[in-house]
Amino acid sequence: MRPAYPIALCALWWNCSVSVLTYHNDLARTGQNLNETLLTPATVASPQFGPLFTYPVDGQVYAQPLYLPGVIVPGKGIHNVVFIATEHDSVYAFDADNSLAPLWRVSFLNPAQGVATASAVDLGCAAIAPETGITAAPVIDPATGVLYVVAMTEEGPNGSFVHRLHALDVATGAEKPGSPVEIQASAPGTGNGTNTVPFQPWLYKERAGLLLLNGVLYTAWSSQCDFGNYHGWIIGYNAATLQQSAVFTDTPNWEAGAFWQGGAAPAADSSGNIYAVSANGTFDANMGGFDFGESVLKLSTSPSLTLADYFTPYNAAALSDKDLDLGSSGALLLPDETGNATHPHLLVTGSKSGTVYLLDRDRLGHFQPNADSQIVQSLIGAVGPLFGIPSYFNNTVYFSPSRDQVKAFGIQNGSLSPAPISASSATFAMPGTVPSISAGGPANGILWTIDPAGQLHAYDAADLGVQLYQGSVGSSVKFSTPTIANGKVYVGTMNSLAVFGLKDQMTGSITAIVNAEGFQPGPVTPGSLITLFGSNLAQRAAQASITPWPEVLENTSVFINGVAVPLGYVSTTQINAQVPLRTAPGKATVTVVVDSRVLPPAELTVHGAAHIKGE
Repeated sequence: MRPAYPIALCALWWNCSVSVLTYHNDLARTGQNLNETLLTPATVASPQFGPLFTYPVDGQVYAQPLYLPGVIVPGKGIHNVVFIATEHDSVYAFDADNSLAPLWRVSFLNPAQGVATASAVDLGCAAIAPETGITAAPVIDPATGVLYVVAMTEEGPNGSFVHRLHALDVATGAEKPGSPVEIQASAPGTGNGTNTVPFQPWLYKERAGLLLLNGVLYTAWSSQCDFGNYHGWIIGYNAATLQQSAVFTDTPNWEAGAFWQGGAAPAADSSGNIYAVSANGTFDANMGGFDFGESVLKLSTSPSLTLADYFTPYNAAALSDKDLDLGSSGALLLPDETGNATHPHLLVTGSKSGTVYLLDRDRLGHFQPNADSQIVQSLIGAVGPLFGIPSYFNNTVYFSPSRDQVKAFGIQNGSLSPAPISASSATFAMPGTVPSISAGGPANGILWTIDPAGQLHAYDAADLGVQLYQGSVGSSVKFSTPTIANGKVYVGTMNSLAVFGLKDQMTGSITAIVNAEGFQPGPVTPGSLITLFGSNLAQRAAQASITPWPEVLENTSVFINGVAVPLGYVSTTQINAQVPLRTAPGKATVTVVVDSRVLPPAELTVHGAAHIKGE
């Protein structure tokens, strides 16, 4: 079976390395795309940048959009695809470059069988209203072409709540074998009055993004408005079989300690350790207990999911009592060049209290009464209440707190600057924003963020006092995270996917495909020569100078049913190509790729079969 995301196809493209497959771009959760060449401070500040098109969807989009280039969609050709998940329990695959009908859509609802989204009224929690379906950012495994997503439903006459993990084919949306599986778990502990703590579905939402690490899919669980006797859970599943492989709870003997992190996914380092931040809850590890509310946790994954290290602020009890939880943010793992000989591996996080914590990942610091002097650094009140994770770029950490400016703190030789090195002029309302970064390597950095009023902002990352762009996305949701890829910015809203980019960027189209002999329309045969006419089919004219003809000419490629074809000539308005000998008879999909742009596909009818010597 051909994979949905073949490596051979990627090798033909210049910009295939630009993918956003997980929350905040990478396992360190830096939020940076360093392969952006089209969006620079100059182009974004120009009148050519702005809204391009909008895709309507059936619910609120809390999950960050994901982006995968070069997906072969059966019957529809090759597409750069942006994936959207909604609170109405739908997953959409859209063409990322052109305003087309959805490539596919799947729904996990079944009204005839009484399967609906979870009602905020029935849950008794209006944090996400009127319904809860898919909240956490999915994750994509490009090697297998699978998108993993967790959906919540309310089912049956008695309104039972169910969470399921789904594994979907990125090309079709079809469930993979063994999918879905219902989320169920238990752990030893006395937190529910017995010797076992059960995972009770109605108490939880999958708020933090998913983590795919070394073949295991990890889910992290938060509460429904802090109601009930809940706990913090991280539950792992074998990505190939969807069999449960790991269970961890951070408050087995008492309560709370949810993992919500303002939507941020748990982070992971190159050694396979997981970093998660727990929210308000009981903490008694300093007295020999096993509860770790209000803590930064380092979890080892080998041979099993176990606690390896932790940090708990000295005032954890006060933070928890005042609902100033540490777990409102996530763990951002900083690259090694930011550390020093004493502290080479750093982590930064924040809290609702406005304190920024810089930790040594090799020695997080545990708990110390009266002060946090055992950790690398703490900046008390450096930012406003922090909801969501900061971003990193070029020895700078960017925070966008509630009721505060976007602030940049330099980091060198293992220490954060005591004050911001730059800040935006604007101050954002509750709950602040989650920033993302685009750049071309170390240059042309841009900070992108979506404010609570539904405005997309772009700032020069070198100086946040320089705003490059501001424009409406229509509406916004809490902790919305923009995705930037291949010259476009993708934003989930209350009811749509909004796409921004350069208005003068060539789109291109195929207007006709004819037999090269006489330019006559109609069916063609395998091995025959064809001519494509259209607009913006190549950057400039070029003729093949070698035989056999190449499959890439002037950065232009043509695919028939996902197979690259030999090219004899390309220009802005014409392409001469050869139909592959093994093309099957029937309707075929023709796709033109110019640099990283995928033009809208066209259809071709193939008759008969070519005689292949030796067969």
